[in-house]
Amino acid sequence: MSDSPAALPSQPVPLGAADLTSCDREPIHSPGAIQPYGLLLVAEAGSLTVLAGAGALEERLSEGWLGAHLSVLLDQDLAALLAELQPGPGGILHGAPVQGKAERFELHLHRVGSLILAELEPAAASPMSAAQTLVALNNAGLAFDRAADLQTLCDHAAVVFRQITGFDRVMIYRFLDDGAGAVLAEARDPSLPSFLNHRFPASDVPAQARRLYIRNLVRVIPDVRYRPATLRPAAFQQGQAELDMSDLVLRSVSPIHLQYMRNMGVDASASISIVKDGRLWGLVACHNRTPRGMTYEARAACSTLASGLARQIRAKEEAEDYRDRLRMRGFEDSILARLQEQDFAPAALTEAAEELRQTVRADGFAILNGHVVATAGRVPSEPALLGLAGWARLQASAGPFRSNSLSALLPEAAAYRGIASGLLAALPPGGHDILLLWFRAEKLEVVNWAGNPHKDIPAEPGALLTPRASFAAWSETVHGHSEPWGLADLASARRLAAGIAAGRQQEKLRRLNRQLDAALAERDTLLRQKDFLMKEVNHRVQNSLQLVSSYLGLQARDSGDERLADYVAEAQRRLAAVSLVHRRLYRDEHVETVDLGRYLEELCADLVVSLGEEWKRQMRLDLAPMLISADRAISLGLVVTELLINASKHAYGGAAGPLSLSLEQHGGQARLVVADRGSGAFRQGKGFGSMMMGAMLEKLEGSIDYADGAPGLRAYVSLPVEG
Repeated sequence: MSDSPAALPSQPVPLGAADLTSCDREPIHSPGAIQPYGLLLVAEAGSLTVLAGAGALEERLSEGWLGAHLSVLLDQDLAALLAELQPGPGGILHGAPVQGKAERFELHLHRVGSLILAELEPAAASPMSAAQTLVALNNAGLAFDRAADLQTLCDHAAVVFRQITGFDRVMIYRFLDDGAGAVLAEARDPSLPSFLNHRFPASDVPAQARRLYIRNLVRVIPDVRYRPATLRPAAFQQGQAELDMSDLVLRSVSPIHLQYMRNMGVDASASISIVKDGRLWGLVACHNRTPRGMTYEARAACSTLASGLARQIRAKEEAEDYRDRLRMRGFEDSILARLQEQDFAPAALTEAAEELRQTVRADGFAILNGHVVATAGRVPSEPALLGLAGWARLQASAGPFRSNSLSALLPEAAAYRGIASGLLAALPPGGHDILLLWFRAEKLEVVNWAGNPHKDIPAEPGALLTPRASFAAWSETVHGHSEPWGLADLASARRLAAGIAAGRQQEKLRRLNRQLDAALAERDTLLRQKDFLMKEVNHRVQNSLQLVSSYLGLQARDSGDERLADYVAEAQRRLAAVSLVHRRLYRDEHVETVDLGRYLEELCADLVVSLGEEWKRQMRLDLAPMLISADRAISLGLVVTELLINASKHAYGGAAGPLSLSLEQHGGQARLVVADRGSGAFRQGKGFGSMMMGAMLEKLEGSIDYADGAPGLRAYVSLPVEG
C-alpha cells in the first residue's frame, strides 16, 4: 500500500477515507516514506554514491546531496565503519554525530541488500551523560528487584518508564493467549482517563506489527499529525518497489495507526517491546497529549530497561510457578504414598479423591475405569461423565489435556458448563484403563474493553477500512470459561497419572510375587509329601525284597543242594538290582528319569559286596552320564547283573578276575560293553538268565551281541535311550 503525503485529519476518519484493503496485509515495513522530524539518505553500497533521500535535506543538510559521496556529505570516513555492518535484522551501526546547517544529528547506518541507509535524527541539546544513564538504570533495576510479585513489578515499571520518557501516560500492556491485550499497570497524568484493567482487541495490533515489535524494540511517533516525507527522486521510488525499512527509527507509520492514535486523543506515542524468551510478551505503551519525541539516549535506556523488565517478569512467573509446583508436589507425594500403602485399591482411590481434587485447585474430580470409580466436589452427572470419557480419552492420549472453555470444543458440554467449563484430563501411561478428570466451574467475568471489540469491520476484498473511533469503556460478561489451567496444573496431572500407573504396576508385580510364593510353598509341600510317600514305598519294597531274599537263603540252606544254593544266590543278586533302583528313585527329586551311568556304578558296587571284596580291585568302569527313564534303567540293570554274574561263573570259575564295563551314547542309542579276560566262550544259554535277558532286551527294543576278546568274551548291548 502507499501512504498519502497529504495531511492527516484530526477527527475520526469516516469509512472509506483510508485507501487500505486489510490491516493484516498492510506492508508497514516498506512505506516508502519517513517521519519528517529526521532525514534519510540511500546510497549504493559499493561506491557510496547517494541515490535517493527523504526529508528536508536541502534546508537542513545540503543542497547538493543527490549524487554526492556519502562520506563527504556526512564529513566522516565511513569505509572502515561500513565494513563491519552486516545486512539483516538488527544490523545497525552508529556513526559520529553529523553537523547540519543549523543542528546536529545522530547517525544510524543500515545495510539493506546492495544499499546503505543513513538515518539522521536530531541530537539532544543536552543528552544524559553515561553516568546519569547508569544511575537511572541502576535505580530502576533495584525497584524491579524489590517487587514481590508480577503486579507490583508492572506497577513499578510503569512509573519508571514514565520518569525516563516524560510521557503523560505509560501503560504496561500484556498480550493474552487469545491475542487481545490487557493493561496490567498504568502511570498517568491524573487529568487523563484511565485504561487500567481494560482490554484491547487483537486486531488493534496486527500480526505484521507484532513481528516488527520483536525486531525493532523501541518505536516513537513524536507527532501523529505529521506529513510523511516520501523517498525522492520519484524514479528511484518506482525502481524500489519494496525498500525494506523495518529497522529504521524514522520509518513512516500506517495512516490507520496514526488515525487510531488521534481517535484516542493522543498527539505523540512510543512503544517499547517486552520480549520474553523470543516472544512478544507485551509492550510499554506511552501516550502524550502534545507532540513529544525521545532522544537516542532515552531510547537506548528504555531498550535496556525493557530487557531487564523481561528478565524480571520471567523470574517472577517462574517463582510463582515454582511455589505452585512445590505445593502440588507435597500433595502428590502424600497421596501416592498413602495409595501405595493400600495397594492402589479402588477403595483407596475413592478415599484420595478429595485430595486429588485439591491438588490442582479444581472444583470437581472424577476417576473412571469403564464406570465411575469415585468423585469429589461438583462434577457432571454419571451419564454425562460416561459420555465425556470417550472424548476425553482421545484428547489425553498423547499427554494431559486442558481447556478452560470445554463447551467451545464439545458442544454437548454446554449442558453442564456451570460446574465444568474447565477440564483437565490425564491417562496413566502404559495402557491403563483409568481416566482422571478435574473440573473447574464457569467463572463469569466482566471484561472492560476500551471500545466495543465486536463492531463490524468490512472484510470483503477491496473493502475500505477505518480505525476504531471510540475508546469509551465497554463491558461484556464472558460465559462458558473457567479459570485457566497453568503449566503447574498440567505437570501435576502428568505426575499423578504416572505415579498411579507405576503404583498399579508395582502392585501387580507384588500380587504376582505373592502368587509365585504361594505356588512355591505348595510345591514344597508336595515335595515333602512325595518324600514321605517315596520313603514309605521304598521302605516297604526294601523290606519285601529283603524278606524274599532271606526266605530264598533259608530254603537253600535247608535243602543242602549246592546247585540250588547257586540259583538262590543269582536270584538274590537280581533282587539287589531291583532294590538299588528303588533306593535311587527315593534319593532323586525327579522320579521319572535316572542317570544310567551313576546307577550302573552303584549297582556294580553292590554286586562287588555280593561277589566278594576281591572283585573290587578287578572291576574297571567307564560310564558316561546318561539320562534314561526309570523303568528302562530297571530292565537294563537286570541285564547288566546277569552279564556280570555270568562272567564271574564262566570266565573265572567263581574266582575274581578282570572285568570291565563301559557305557557311551551315540545320538539316540546307548551302547554298553561288558568284557572279561577269562577262558569262557560264547554259548547260547537256555536257562532262566538267558531267557530273562532276552525278554528284557526285547522290551527295551535292544539287542545283544558277543565277540571273542582274545582272551575272554565281550558282550555288546545296544538299545534306544528313549523307548
